[in-house]
Amino acid sequence: MLAPERRTRADLIVAAVLVVAVLVAACVVWLRSDARGTTSITWDGAATAPPVAESVPDTLMESWRAPSSATAQAVVIGDTAATADGDTVVGRDLRTGAERWSYQRDRPLCTAIGAWGSVVSVYNDPRGCGQVTALDAKSGIRGAQRSSDADSEVHLVDTGTHLIALGDTRLEMWRSDLVRTIEYGRVDAPVNPNAQPRSGCVFRSADADDSHLAVLEQCAGEPAERLTLLDTTPEDSQKPETIASSIMPAAVPDGDAQIVAVVDDHTAVYLPPGPDGGARLEVFDASGSLVDRHELPREAGSGVYTGPAEKFDDLLLWWTGIDTIALDTDDFTPLWTVEGTLGHGSEMAGSVLLPVDDAIAVVDPLTGGIARTIEVERNTDATVSLSVAGDTVLEQRGDDMVALTESGPR
Repeated sequence: MLAPERRTRADLIVAAVLVVAVLVAACVVWLRSDARGTTSITWDGAATAPPVAESVPDTLMESWRAPSSATAQAVVIGDTAATADGDTVVGRDLRTGAERWSYQRDRPLCTAIGAWGSVVSVYNDPRGCGQVTALDAKSGIRGAQRSSDADSEVHLVDTGTHLIALGDTRLEMWRSDLVRTIEYGRVDAPVNPNAQPRSGCVFRSADADDSHLAVLEQCAGEPAERLTLLDTTPEDSQKPETIASSIMPAAVPDGDAQIVAVVDDHTAVYLPPGPDGGARLEVFDASGSLVDRHELPREAGSGVYTGPAEKFDDLLLWWTGIDTIALDTDDFTPLWTVEGTLGHGSEMAGSVLLPVDDAIAVVDPLTGGIARTIEVERNTDATVSLSVAGDTVLEQRGDDMVALTESGPR
């Protein structure tokens, strides 16, 4: 029988040193981790979707408001309204504004949007606006997360199947699990050299359907902006697959051209007045060829990022920065225009609601006629965009989210 091993004093010292090293490493990881700087308060109450409104109310009064500087449009999913401000995303009771859940990090928010039943929040870090977390809209529980290089400012575009994160020099496209399907533009440390088709380009706008991602970009040394069409699901996300790319037919002053919509492999691009004509929409097919042109009554707002048009039943509603234009979903033909709108509209009980000065216009979606207006006291010159959930109208007024109901505070 072998005698048991005896531990020497040196063995005990080595073991103690190893334990201390492990504890120190664990502390360093904790101190540097995102978890240390995160406070998450979830909610386990019952959530019920508000009933669909049967009519548009005659009056609207402020029910509640909260700061939400990191949202471009009011975020509402089911009976949860989500605000994003400073470093915190808050899920609120749609009817009262009462806080249900919150998610806070030790870094500033860049933007947030509602998609796939979640509030997708984007935080800033030393690499830009690239820290992304999906929060379940009902409970605030963390879902998918991702981290990547990004520009210091990004716009999120919801295409229905993907989210586009659009910066000035870099673009990414994400699936519902936040897995990246496309990386396009600036790459600080390329794993695959020469994978990107161009460099030194500034991105103006983007939109996509299921198969085509359209990007409008201004590249160094080129006389006009370039329209590039990419496959939305390339084999390798770091190697974008170009379907077509061509320089626009005329120089555009101040970079005011923008992609209005991508539908069924056709892309509508707005061009302001220039050498080739007045304000217009030009329509390009899947090969990037110009196939149609629609003249517009007046040019869009200058220097305003409005995002692409939004689909409402058989209409595309495009806020130009000063007007709202309804477009046919088949060929982008302009159907009607409501001038003097303050931001994006929404749909309620078969009508289109559009924000106008000191009121909300109730618009017939077939004719564009204003049936009536609902007076709203705002006291702001900021952009105003609408979202509707049940009988509640939510307004994104600059840096605030304001809930409006027929009965006011509850």
